[in-house]
Formats: sequence, structure tokens, C-alpha cells
Amino acid sequence: MTTRVAIVGGTGKLGGIIRDVVEAEDGFEVFAILTSRSDPSELDGADLVVDASTTAVSIDVVRAAIERGQNVLVGTSGWSAERVALVRPLVDAAGTGAVFIPNFSLGSVLGSALAAAAAPFFPSIEIVEAHRETKADSPSGTAIRTAELIAAARADVGPVESPRVDQRARGQQVASVPIHSLRRPGVIARQETILAGAGESLSIVHDTIEPAAAYGPGIRLALAAARDARGVIVGLDAFLDIGLRTPGTRSGAPVSEGDVPGQVARVTSS
Repeated sequence: MTTRVAIVGGTGKLGGIIRDVVEAEDGFEVFAILTSRSDPSELDGADLVVDASTTAVSIDVVRAAIERGQNVLVGTSGWSAERVALVRPLVDAAGTGAVFIPNFSLGSVLGSALAAAAAPFFPSIEIVEAHRETKADSPSGTAIRTAELIAAARADVGPVESPRVDQRARGQQVASVPIHSLRRPGVIARQETILAGAGESLSIVHDTIEPAAAYGPGIRLALAAARDARGVIVGLDAFLDIGLRTPGTRSGAPVSEGDVPGQVARVTSS
């Protein structure tokens, strides 16, 4: 049976990549392409809604899908744990599924998982993320997700040490982790998590080099999972056995990809 997919934001960069994946994937077909200004009634008849719209309208897209009894896959940035909590009761009441993917690339998921695994061992942790100048929101959804995973991993040892948080240049705190956002030409997506302790530091860096190649495998995995999902699920790591504990992937948690070419994930120490 073919799953009919409505893609909101299907004319944008991420939406276009998702559209290409859906068109090439057996068992799925593009039912409708919507923009951020489309009427919600255009979702009628779809089996699965994929949201790649904008931070401002994403919550309305998710609510519209839930009201129609449709499962929804959200790739739009800006969904913090607090924002996800707003729709969790609606999803549970409707008996549908909502899957939130801050980043579709395997390297990014591994980078966040590695940061969470290392987090209890370092008192100081900060995130520096960079995206192209056209990205409207900051911090990025990936940085928010990483900070929330770090906080969950440090539940027994307490928040990270963040001196001078009253100064604006110290970044925006998310779950006690300072995040510094760069928006500039010549970069697609890059995140560095810097963990520091007495006499040493550990940097975990992920670079997206070619988005379609980097995101494609994760999009395919997420589409298959979202089609049959129930409840709220956050993060691609919920569907991957990466051998690392990453707290907070399932709906009851306290917070809130194979050979993948086109990306680089590296760990360096100094």
C-alpha cells in the first residue's frame, strides 16, 4: 500500500531534498506540495504530513495534522523540549504519531550522542554552531537538541559550569549550556561541542558538506518510522542502534544512518 505524503515547505531547500527522496522511495508518493502560506485543508487526503516549513508556522502545521488524524514528520528547526511538550497531549489524545528530527544526518546524530556520553565527565561545555546567512532561527535545532541531551546526561552531576552568563556575548543558555550561533556565507552547517576540564579539552565537530547526500539516508529512515509511529519521538537516534546512551529520545523522557557520504564527523582532543 502506497503512503501518500504531503510536504509542507516542499519548495524550500530541505523540502526539495525530502521531495526527491519521497519520489524515489518505494511505497511512498508525493500527494501534495504546500508552502508555509498554504491552507491547512490541502493536507486532506494525505496519509503522512512532512513539515519542512518555518519555525513560525511549524506548530500550526503539526496541530493541523494531528486534528486530521495524520502522522507527522517534523524536520523544521526550532523545536525545543518545551515546544514539543505543547503538542504531546494532542498527539496522545489523537492516537497518532509525531516524529521530530532536529537533523537528518548520521554524523550529526553521532556527534550529539558522543557529546552526551562525554558530558558527565567535563564541568564546562559550550556549543558553537554555524549556518548560512539565510537561516532564520538561532540557535539551530541541532544545537538545542545537543544541549538538552547534555543536560539529561548530567542529571546526576548537575548543570555545566557557565561563568558570566549575565553577559550577552556568553551566548544563549539552553539547559545550562551556552550556545553561540554564527550566520555567514560559505558554510552549510557546522557544529562544535567543546568540553573542558582540568588540564584538557575535547572537541566534537560535525560538518555538513553536501546536504542531499548527508540527509538522504536519514530521511528514508525517518519516513518509514514516522508512517507507523505512535506518540511523540524526538531524534533520529531513536531509530538507530549506535551503541551509545542518548537520553530523552522517547515521549516519556524529561528532555525537550549506514554509509552516509557527503558529511564529516570528527573528534579531536587537545
